[in-house]
Amino acid sequence: MTAFRTLDDADVKGRRVLVRVDLNVPTDDDGRVTDTTRIARAMTTVGELADRGARVVVLSHFGRPKGRDPKESLRALAPVCAEILGRPVAFADEAVGEAAEQAVAALGDGDIVLLENTRFHDGEEKNDPAFVAALAKLGDLYVNDAFSTAHRAHASTEGLAHVLPAFAGRTMQAELEALAKGLETPQRPVVAIVGGAKVSTKLALLENLVTRVDALVVGGGMANTFLLAQGVPVGKSLAERDLAPTALRILDAAEKHSCSVILPVDGVVAWEFKAGTESHAYGLDAIPDDGMILDIGPQSIERVRAAIDDAVTLVWNGPLGAFELEPFDRGTVEAARHAAERTRQRKLVSVAGGGDTIAALNKANAVEDFTYVSTAGGAFLEWLEGKPLPGIAALSLAAERARAAAGQA
Repeated sequence: MTAFRTLDDADVKGRRVLVRVDLNVPTDDDGRVTDTTRIARAMTTVGELADRGARVVVLSHFGRPKGRDPKESLRALAPVCAEILGRPVAFADEAVGEAAEQAVAALGDGDIVLLENTRFHDGEEKNDPAFVAALAKLGDLYVNDAFSTAHRAHASTEGLAHVLPAFAGRTMQAELEALAKGLETPQRPVVAIVGGAKVSTKLALLENLVTRVDALVVGGGMANTFLLAQGVPVGKSLAERDLAPTALRILDAAEKHSCSVILPVDGVVAWEFKAGTESHAYGLDAIPDDGMILDIGPQSIERVRAAIDDAVTLVWNGPLGAFELEPFDRGTVEAARHAAERTRQRKLVSVAGGGDTIAALNKANAVEDFTYVSTAGGAFLEWLEGKPLPGIAALSLAAERARAAAGQA
């Protein structure tokens, strides 16, 4: 990953610092935040900047509003941020313009203001230069601490890095360093676990991973498509029959790049998709025609555990079965706990991400033991797919400009 500047490189005392965070968090029908994980991570950088005497101006989006919408205002999040920080957080009911300028002008060293939802303005998602300039007018420096939005070339996630001195916040820094350990400069062997329902949603990911890892474990419903492509009957299991040729192409690419693909050798079969229903483990040569494979079987679990034992680096995205329903969570939970144990023993660097993956790791009580668990969603998936992330590219370019300017001084 290209070098970027961090808060260690920034002189912030007495300066207005625009900090892009991600406060797009789940709320209930009354607008109360139901999960503060993302906010707590973001406040690490905000708090450090305030402690160092910066005049902190917090930027974020919330939802997908079409113009100004009170239901998607950030106003209710200011007290949540203040509670986490243990210090006041002011609120400005505009992201740009006179109200925002007055709120920023009122800041003293160490003060914090949260501006209104950047997506209330069309210029945000269009990365409109005029909107970028209006935001830049409010700050002297720019800090991007929202990896989860780094795959979007928006004004506050990419545009600002081209017009202000730009730095990565602590959450962004931790994410980039963890991801570099996962695939860019990993210790080998590298094993990837990819699960989920459909091959079609993870084509680019699979095609990228087989060129970069030493072994790929495929689970979940997508494993059925690979099995079907090899002539293995899967009964009434979820499978994308039209993607059988694609699955074979991925297997051929894996062989070409010396990547071992580990598929299930048995499965837990049920006849109804509901918790607690009757189920049995079958070898792949005996899957009932009227049954559904809803989890990997005990022999497959041992194969996954062995793959984890062989790994020095593990990258994980997606569950190995229908983990939401017991007993079809066993494969995912046992694999997660084994990876967590290997990580605790300092025998494994484990990087995971994706909404279902986090839910599964939480169910296994394994999140805290993984080396890094990304909450970034789409950005994490695009990174796994090998796609360039505009927000990261802009930070890297800003660092290159700064080095060039320093060399000319």
